[in-house]
Amino acid sequence: MPLEHYKDFSCPYCGETNEISVDISAGPTQEFVVDCEVCCAPSLVRLKIRGEAVVSIEVQREND
Repeated sequence: MPLEHYKDFSCPYCGETNEISVDISAGPTQEFVVDCEVCCAPSLVRLKIRGEAVVSIEVQREND
């Protein structure tokens, strides 16, 4: 069973698609900041995980 999954999200600043690595063994709810690969702006990412799947992903500007 792979513990690492990859998810795409759109940067809330520039709209470009980014990919993040998700460690599903880190718990059913996760929150972290990731910098956009294109514009380098920080985004707050919130994940909900059930079993081996990411069931929701929310991304917003870090400073909102």
